[in-house]
Amino acid sequence: MSGEYGLVADDYGTADYRQSSSIPGDGAPGGGGEGARLLASGQAGMSTTFTQIEHVSIQTPSNVQPSLIHIDGKAVDTTRYEFPGWVPPSELKFETLEPVDSSTLHHPSRGSLSEIFSTAIAGNDFSSSVLYVVGVTATMSGQLAPICLLMVGFVTYLLKSVYAEAGSAVPLNGGAYNLLLNTTHKWVASMAACLTILSYTATAVVSAAECMAYASNLLPFIDEFWCTIALLAFFAVISIMGITESANVAVGIFVVHMASMAFLIAVAGTYAFTNPHIMADNLRAPLKYDWPLAILFGFCTAMLGVTGFETSSNYIEEQQRGVFPKTLFNSWLIVFIMNPILCIVCMGVLDLNTLEAHHRDVLAKTAYDAGGKYFGLWISADAALVLAGSVLTAYVGVTGLVRRLALDRCLPQVLLAENRWRRTNHLIPITFFLLCTSLFVILQGRVRSLANVYTLSFLCVMALFAFGNMMLKYKRGRIRRPVRATWPTNVAALAAVLIALAGNVILAPGHLIYFIVYFAVIAGLTMVMFERIRLLKYFLYFVSQGPMHLQDRFAGVTQMAMDKIRSQKVVFFAKNDNLEVLNKAVSYVQSNELTKWLKVVYVYEDINDPMIQAIAENLRVIDRCFPKIVIDFVLVKGRFCPEVVAQLSTRLGVQRNFMFISCPGDRFPHDIGDFGGVRMITH
Repeated sequence: MSGEYGLVADDYGTADYRQSSSIPGDGAPGGGGEGARLLASGQAGMSTTFTQIEHVSIQTPSNVQPSLIHIDGKAVDTTRYEFPGWVPPSELKFETLEPVDSSTLHHPSRGSLSEIFSTAIAGNDFSSSVLYVVGVTATMSGQLAPICLLMVGFVTYLLKSVYAEAGSAVPLNGGAYNLLLNTTHKWVASMAACLTILSYTATAVVSAAECMAYASNLLPFIDEFWCTIALLAFFAVISIMGITESANVAVGIFVVHMASMAFLIAVAGTYAFTNPHIMADNLRAPLKYDWPLAILFGFCTAMLGVTGFETSSNYIEEQQRGVFPKTLFNSWLIVFIMNPILCIVCMGVLDLNTLEAHHRDVLAKTAYDAGGKYFGLWISADAALVLAGSVLTAYVGVTGLVRRLALDRCLPQVLLAENRWRRTNHLIPITFFLLCTSLFVILQGRVRSLANVYTLSFLCVMALFAFGNMMLKYKRGRIRRPVRATWPTNVAALAAVLIALAGNVILAPGHLIYFIVYFAVIAGLTMVMFERIRLLKYFLYFVSQGPMHLQDRFAGVTQMAMDKIRSQKVVFFAKNDNLEVLNKAVSYVQSNELTKWLKVVYVYEDINDPMIQAIAENLRVIDRCFPKIVIDFVLVKGRFCPEVVAQLSTRLGVQRNFMFISCPGDRFPHDIGDFGGVRMITH
């Protein structure tokens, strides 16, 4: 073996592939500290020291064919580099890094939403479903509709505990995607993300179209088609302005809607009390199905009354600490109380045949009959307003989710571009607006098929969330969380959602075709991102079989594209020298990330810690087992905490969502969310 241990930039030979870096402020690892963001004068923080043991050059016989990989666009002969194992401290060069500014640890919007704002954003989505759920449930189950809506309230109570446990254990944006990402494989999580995006797309388009349909009753002169597109554009602008501005608009809409529903209950209840014969006739009416089937089908359709319940999990990082469970409780309370009561008062004002005929605007019809023309117009205006709020909720939810997907390279990272004006990811709402608008134009304003897709995608997301929480219990049982749902609660919630999903498919099997088509399009785009290396290899192979001028034009560009994709560094924080955990960490990175470069970090307090040598020797073994991955060993003196992780992220040029830890125990002093996206390996 020849060459020097990779310690600092100036110590490298000119042949070392790490000496150049495309990341600003990230020269060759180990030297200079140029990438460290320093605290302002007078800010307290703990100093740490930093060094690396990296691959070193070895002699390669001239008659051996080199085995090449590519890092940062440069060819690397893997037979000329190997991990040296333990290096005595006397041969290491340490540098001192100052702590990062605490204000830069998280995005500025983190923790900005209080309980009322968080509830309002999600509330505009699930509370808008009452506009149609009363009518469609009464159509299926007749006078048993209030019982079906109460059953949904009990199921929502179970789901509240499931969502609260998952969100408190892994408090990061992404909803079901984030949960499954930390408990299963990345591609499984991505499929959940595709379902969520599909649900948000359908929500935005359908809600905007229905909003303009209600508005046209108030303002007959408007053009529904172009006003729908204008509404989508308006909320795209609101989303670009930021989560706080979106929340202010959402609160206004939510308060008006809740007040309108309370007044409707009072007016319709008074009318029903003075006209008891209407309710009596409805109770004597024959059921469309036998009572068990009527309750079953009514329950399946009544589950639409909680669409949007999962929304708050997609912007959990923006909520203040401890607010997420309160948001879920508020959401459940509204669903449990408001939906059944509204159904009862509607049955006290309208006969069942009228309920079925006006299932799309049953509340407006109830208001018109109970309170007169102008009260009916008021409720119609409120319906238009809250449906507009659903469009806003879709933008907020999809922004948080897509940002996380782009950070994890499941979607193009160009979507992460921030504007200087508001420091928001403006390309995400713009792209979502273009997607929704193009879909609306393609369908020529006929969004019925999208409404069907919304039903199935929403229920699939809820089922995956319940499944993910069960996996969280099984694989991450030691992780601390203030809320725990029991196993019977998880199983019962999952079973109820699956029953509702199966029931909706049975009631309208034709909807399944639309769902599969729309889902296949979105999932196909995501899979292209996952398999882009394989696709580029196929393309490179076919180019190599073609004319020389095509090879000259495309071969080099294609190879450089693959090199750039695989040059992403990934970090794993090792707690000890457990060879099995280290091996599974490398296997997980190789299976789930498009990279050829892994840095194993050990945070120590004493340089004489025997664990340092043990980890180094185990990494030498693992390095030989995984010849296609370059493994480095990074030593950081200090204590493992969010500040040190952020400091190391800046120094190494590795985003924190490409940093991994094994599952922490219940005595771990920090929340996973404090680390800004650090993930847990699945083993």
